[in-house]
Amino acid sequence: MHRRRAPNFTYVSGCVKYMIFVINFLFWLVGGLLIGIGLYSFIDKWQATGLIKLNSLYDFILNISLLIALIGGVVFIVSFAGCVGALRENTCLLKFYSLCLLILFLVEMGGAVCGFVFPRSLQGFLELSFKEHVVHAYRDDTDLQNFIDFAQRDFHCCGITSDGYMDWAKNEYFNCSSPSVERCGVPFSCCINATDISSGLVNIMCGYGVQNYPVAEASKRIWTSGCLEIVRSWSERNLYTIATVALGGALMQLFVIYLAKTLEGQIELQKARWQT
Repeated sequence: MHRRRAPNFTYVSGCVKYMIFVINFLFWLVGGLLIGIGLYSFIDKWQATGLIKLNSLYDFILNISLLIALIGGVVFIVSFAGCVGALRENTCLLKFYSLCLLILFLVEMGGAVCGFVFPRSLQGFLELSFKEHVVHAYRDDTDLQNFIDFAQRDFHCCGITSDGYMDWAKNEYFNCSSPSVERCGVPFSCCINATDISSGLVNIMCGYGVQNYPVAEASKRIWTSGCLEIVRSWSERNLYTIATVALGGALMQLFVIYLAKTLEGQIELQKARWQT
């Protein structure tokens, strides 16, 4: 004899439903914060300079404020779909949400495979893609300039590609034909000791004229290796740590996709019960 179910019985698990809602609500807040930060930075820079150059895809990618706002927008939309889909038990939104997570997961896996299996090929592709644009735009975009200075100072590198500090010969302010006092030099963030110990002030002239020196002589004053080469070497030294973190993130994404598909199946089962 079959036991009769109570009239208010539901196949939808409240634990799964509200777990998806809470996770996506947190990401929804993060996405909104990123949008606000990116747009505020973009508007502030626009009011300060009055000129925002977006002539190509590279200009958009290298515009840090717009890139942050774009990433925030994607996170905001996808997590909002997860929130509303779980709370309102909407299968269309849940399918959209799980599809976006699956696409993101596949893109990440593709990037990871290229990075771990073909590190030098990936480095060569990035060098070819950004070599001219990053160096040329150094003084045109303050956000990009601050980012490059941060990378060179913290990763102990100078320039982008395997040419190292000689990459700055392609910048209109640092090439040797420039009328600027910075000609044949590099940014101060390339210097090994840019800050004076006694005064605590940054010597912005510490990299002047180093393009005229051979590598052995220049290495006494500045970091000479390109940043992509340093990052690749660092990645190879910390391969297991990076792989562990990436695996943890991938498993978390798969777990959330599993929760979304589980909730979607429970909702479909509940709808079928109502129809019968």
